Amino acid sequence: MINFRRSAAVLLGLLATTALTGPAPAAADEEQVAEPPRVELVLDVSGSMRAADIDGRSRISVAQQAFNDVVDALPEETQLGIRVLGATYKGKDKKVGCQDTQQIVPVGPVDRTRAKAAVATLRPTGFTPVGLALRSAAQDLGTGATTRRIVLITDGEDTCAPPDPCQVARELAAQGTSLVVDTLGLAPDEKVRRQLLCIAGATGGTYTAAQSADELTGRIKQLVERAGDTHTRAPTVIGGANACDSAPLLAPGVYADREAFSEHRYYRVPVRPGQELRASVSMSLDRPVNRDYGVLLRATAADGRELVRGADAGSGRADVLSAGLRWSATADDEDADDENATAETSTPVVEPTTVCLVVSNSFAARPGTAATPGMPVELTIDVVAAAGAPDGPDLGRGWVLLALLTVAGLLTGLIAGLLTRWWVATWREN
Repeated sequence: MINFRRSAAVLLGLLATTALTGPAPAAADEEQVAEPPRVELVLDVSGSMRAADIDGRSRISVAQQAFNDVVDALPEETQLGIRVLGATYKGKDKKVGCQDTQQIVPVGPVDRTRAKAAVATLRPTGFTPVGLALRSAAQDLGTGATTRRIVLITDGEDTCAPPDPCQVARELAAQGTSLVVDTLGLAPDEKVRRQLLCIAGATGGTYTAAQSADELTGRIKQLVERAGDTHTRAPTVIGGANACDSAPLLAPGVYADREAFSEHRYYRVPVRPGQELRASVSMSLDRPVNRDYGVLLRATAADGRELVRGADAGSGRADVLSAGLRWSATADDEDADDENATAETSTPVVEPTTVCLVVSNSFAARPGTAATPGMPVELTIDVVAAAGAPDGPDLGRGWVLLALLTVAGLLTGLIAGLLTRWWVATWREN
């Protein structure tokens, strides 16, 4: 009977604690990374790659040399795959040619001899199904908890749309598969540049124009090495709400979401007295938008009072907008009172202050721009011990400060007048 009563008391205590503190916040996955970096190189082998305009050599020969150098310098732990497009079909049937993409080296530990031999046999042949190749490359890399990278090397825009490669990149990003596409352009063409920028921007990747063999080799090496450097656990995918009351409760971590044009999305973070909330948000421009736009991050109390805000704005030249804020909970924000005291102690249970984070944007789509899926959002949240403001001299406020400034002004004027008088007298004597 005594044991039963003790068990019941423990159970009631646990239930009371849960009721006071509320549900546990969603936490970003913090398990240790066990997977190796995974990268796939996607090479355009369409007919235009025969052009000999890079250091007097054909584009394909420069790309083949770059591939060989990259394979030789590849870190042992990296898993590499190679996919080509436009490499086998020599006919003129566009329907057939636009299905021409193959994986010539499967993603896995690199067999350098096999990889270089497969690339050496490539000859420029057919069409340019970039969208289909990207979709297939994403399937080659599979899914997992860590970021995968595709490096696309091409000299021309997609000649087979649909699927449009930019829309494919947006679809891949919207799936939350932690896939980054970096693009390398081998031809100084404005249409190609815009398309490759769109593909890279949709997935958080980069675009580079390579005008020489050394530039191409160096950039591919950088991107492959970056796959290892950025091989971190992917952000946790969440869905913000349209009001604070229904917003997800978040713990420190990195989160990914999507936000429609001119939308407000809400998230909640518990912050205890003596703690400081640090939050930042980044929004990527993964499609054409009107000039003059901005992103706003606000921290508000549960009743809607604004606590602090951070903002960033652009005029068409930025690919990513970021804003951040810091806010500390103080004793004035405590909601605990004597009613929260437990039956066996007089120490009150201090409840955390629930801070609402509001992410807003002022993007407006250009005519013909798809409104869905929403713009990619990455939200970083941390809660740390509050750093007190450094002590400094207190000059007072109100009438005390005004009197102090008046005296300081009179003394400054008097000293300046005496110095001027002395200088004039000295000048006249000389």
